[in-house]
Amino acid sequence: MIMELPAALESDLQRTTGLTTFEYLVLANLSEADDRTLRMSELASRANSSLSRLSHVVRRLAANGLVVKRVCAEDGRVSVVELTKAGLRRVSAAAPLHVAKVRELVVESLTKADLIRLGRAAQAITDRIAESG
Repeated sequence: MIMELPAALESDLQRTTGLTTFEYLVLANLSEADDRTLRMSELASRANSSLSRLSHVVRRLAANGLVVKRVCAEDGRVSVVELTKAGLRRVSAAAPLHVAKVRELVVESLTKADLIRLGRAAQAITDRIAESG
């Protein structure tokens, strides 16, 4: 499941929206941020990514007009990324498709009791990860 579910979601997302899961995650995080703008370091943290990987994706998204990267007005040593109107339209169109696929593959496959157990198991795993550093 750890290998097959992300691959299935990625394949569907790319086929229906042209976005990779990571690109979608970057755009979604920007769409939820104040002024649709985040510092690169904050965006990397939210996307669980290295700055290097994020930089490559931001460059690709910027080339497609979905984001703008610029120097932070308050601190010239920092770069920020802003979601464009086109980027907001793209992630807004992708979100319902992605959510529907997650529901189809995960939620509809399980009973309510299964979902509760899955939530507890996932929480125990993420707690252990956090404890281990």
